[in-house]
Amino acid sequence: MITSPLKIIVIDYNGGNLASAQRAALYAAQQINLAVKVEISNDPAIILGADRIILPGQGAFADCMNGLQTIPHLLNAIEQSTQQEIPFLGICVGMQLMAQRGLEHQITQGLGWIEGEIAPMTPCNLPLPQMGWNELQFKVGSHPILEGIKPGDHAYFVHSYALTKAEQNTIIATTDYEGPVPAIIAKGNKIGTQFHVEKSQQVGLRILANFLTWEL
Repeated sequence: MITSPLKIIVIDYNGGNLASAQRAALYAAQQINLAVKVEISNDPAIILGADRIILPGQGAFADCMNGLQTIPHLLNAIEQSTQQEIPFLGICVGMQLMAQRGLEHQITQGLGWIEGEIAPMTPCNLPLPQMGWNELQFKVGSHPILEGIKPGDHAYFVHSYALTKAEQNTIIATTDYEGPVPAIIAKGNKIGTQFHVEKSQQVGLRILANFLTWEL
């Protein structure tokens, strides 16, 4: 029996990391012999036909949110798809946009899917941004997205702002940067990674593969 390739849409809102997210999703699928079609698009009709949605992010919270808002019907299509339980993955600022609001330079309303706000990190002895490899800490078996990942595995972070005031049950993995920092959040059919899965080598590819095969 011939099955259609899984339709993966990388949301294009004039932000960065689109092509690298597309390539990483394709490579992750190849590693598990999964037939996929990965397309970069901001066409609401195409997004509504997606089997998986990936929202990359690079830059400031307000700029990324404005990018989503200025493309006609884009936010409505994302909301409608996620309400229909299409799996969603936000990466870096794409994860941050899932929160209620961001405080970077100004107060900007987010998508409101996750309780909390994106606030400046305040380490005393470490530089900002947090840039480079850091360990993931989590309870084994806590979520399918973490299958095949071990506590202590490293992912690649680049950020100066982080999720605060969140419900603890939505934080499924943390990293340490003079204290715990949310690294992966999850609620229903929505997942977000503060780190760049597309730059996190085999750990990132495994997380992407888990996302592509995730059954709610």
